[in-house]
Amino acid sequence: MYYNYVLLCIDRQRKRQKFYIGTTSNLEQRLDQHKSKNVKTTKSFNILKLIYCEICLNKADAIYREEQLKTGFGRGYIKRRLKNYFKMRV
Repeated sequence: MYYNYVLLCIDRQRKRQKFYIGTTSNLEQRLDQHKSKNVKTTKSFNILKLIYCEICLNKADAIYREEQLKTGFGRGYIKRRLKNYFKMRV
């Protein structure tokens, strides 16, 4: 199985946040890599929260879905899908 996942990356010192969207076959190991600052894209953020995950049975499908989620529409989908989560954070 392959996992598409979204991390909410927050840097309170610089007052910035972003989504990190990725695909992996071992979600737990990949999250450990992010948290131990071994991923260049996320290492400058203080807080990393797993906020969304999907499972695909095929690697090609997972990569295709990752590319979809990285588009403007895909990021909008994430925000709409997690609308109540973001309401709670305010």
